[in-house]
Amino acid sequence: MTTATPVKTEYEAIIGLETHCQLSTNTKIFSDSSTAFGADPNTNIDPVCMGLPGVLPVLNQKVLEYAVKAGLALNCQIAKYSKFDRKQYFYPDLPKNYQISQYDLPIAEHGWLEIELIDKDGNPVRKKIGVTRLHMEEDAGKLVHAGSDRLSGSTYSLVDYNRAGVPLVEIVSEPDLRSGQEAAEYAQELRRIMRYLGVSDGNMQEGSLRCDVNISVRPVGQKEFGTKVEIKNMNSFSAIQKAIEHEIERQIAAVEAGEPIIQETRLWEESSQRTISMRKKEGSSDYRYFPEPDLGPIEVSSEQLNAWKSELPELPAQKRHRYETDLGLSAYDARVLTEERTVSEYFETVIATGASAKAAANWITQDIAAYLNKQKLAITEIGLTPQNLADVITRIESGKISNAIAKEKLTDLLNGVTPEKAFAGKELISDPATLESIIDEVIAANPKEYEKYKGGNVNLKGFFVGQVLKKTNKLAEPRLTNELVEKKLNA
Repeated sequence: MTTATPVKTEYEAIIGLETHCQLSTNTKIFSDSSTAFGADPNTNIDPVCMGLPGVLPVLNQKVLEYAVKAGLALNCQIAKYSKFDRKQYFYPDLPKNYQISQYDLPIAEHGWLEIELIDKDGNPVRKKIGVTRLHMEEDAGKLVHAGSDRLSGSTYSLVDYNRAGVPLVEIVSEPDLRSGQEAAEYAQELRRIMRYLGVSDGNMQEGSLRCDVNISVRPVGQKEFGTKVEIKNMNSFSAIQKAIEHEIERQIAAVEAGEPIIQETRLWEESSQRTISMRKKEGSSDYRYFPEPDLGPIEVSSEQLNAWKSELPELPAQKRHRYETDLGLSAYDARVLTEERTVSEYFETVIATGASAKAAANWITQDIAAYLNKQKLAITEIGLTPQNLADVITRIESGKISNAIAKEKLTDLLNGVTPEKAFAGKELISDPATLESIIDEVIAANPKEYEKYKGGNVNLKGFFVGQVLKKTNKLAEPRLTNELVEKKLNA
């Protein structure tokens, strides 16, 4: 009698992200204090953001504009009528003991964005991720725990209220993500969109983009969600991916062992590469939301909505599709070129000036990108203008200069030397009569090699081509040189 082999249960993760994105306004959401990063602690504050008696908040119009544009870019429905609410909780970094946010009537709902992953064969794999809502709110201050390198060993805490009242949009995704890789790409695409719009710089190291992950696991085929756990404290895209992958393994191991999953908030601990329990997860009822009495309702007219919509740029996903379909670029090239808006604009100016798209893409994604990474520069900071790069490419494709000479002079070009100066005296010899004369001299100077070639050693053709290039300081036009050398040797 044989015993049936137990079937191993397969699990899938259900993942959603809550992303806080700081808006790039000069002043705070309800007051005129500066939002500049890096100021001395508690210098960018005022009676409104500190909640002092006798003051009233006034909505920064630019915050509404940026929030609506972000909602439109995420394919959301923009609410014609929305309002602010008070979210009550008590924490030392919250000066008013409540946060002004939006609860039941957010500014934008029911959107989506497209993520793109590249498979092992280099092909794009695209997936739409739903966006539940986008709403406006104010940031809290920042607690600085001192006396130890670790939070658990701190002996006292300091509070910096500079961030209090800084404008945020919170973007909540649908639970459509299934892996750490998908979640990290979703966060990156969200960052790209915000940077393209110019509504946020998305700098995670400065706290301009902060992601909280909600994650549960369930057996494949089960419709009901498992118990949800929230993860905080991920300050990079790689940390998001690693934290999710660890938490998936932790939850599956707990389920397999018959241990309950607790609805809680956990912290990602970078040093140990694990999540640790922080606190029990609050529900919306714990915050005792009610309409903000000091702010009137928000109404967005059709005229205003259409005006803001007309100001939206072409977004990264749209560019990727166009570069692949219309310009014939690979998914990899399209992705690199659209990572930053300034790079895509540089590329498009190059091809508008007359260069071929593929050649321009090669130069920007390879040689120029390597230089930018090494020098830690943005593409707007180099001396090689798009027009001059187009000139270089045109010279190569017309046979005036070689690709090798162009690469040799690249550093000069990047530092602002014009193609005219860089390539002075470097133009290729493409006159057949001139080249034939040089080839005759080379053959005459190498009789032994010529006899060996005639004897059947055809590989020596490369030797003669090399000698011609050497004699001309690499200025002999390569394609024509090869043709003429072969003709002369076989005459």
